[in-house]
Amino acid sequence: MKETVITVKRKKIEIWTLVACFVIGNIINVYAIQKYDTPYSELFWSLGYVVTVTVALYVVWSVIRLVIYAILRPFCKKR
Repeated sequence: MKETVITVKRKKIEIWTLVACFVIGNIINVYAIQKYDTPYSELFWSLGYVVTVTVALYVVWSVIRLVIYAILRPFCKKR
C-alpha cells in the first residue's frame, strides 16, 4: 500500500480552517445572544453547541473542497 505524507503546510491550513470555523460559530452564538436578549454567560454555557456548529461547518467546507477538487481534477495536468 502506498504511504501518504501530510505536510506541515497542509496541517497548518487545516488547523487555521478549523479555527476559522470556531470563530464563525462564536460569531453566530454572539448574534443569537444579542437577538434573543439573553445574558452573556450563555457564551460559556453554550460552548458545546459552538463546538457542534464548528464541526458541522468544517465538514461542509471539506465536502465543498472535495467537490471542487473532483470537478477540477480532470483539467489539471499531471506533473
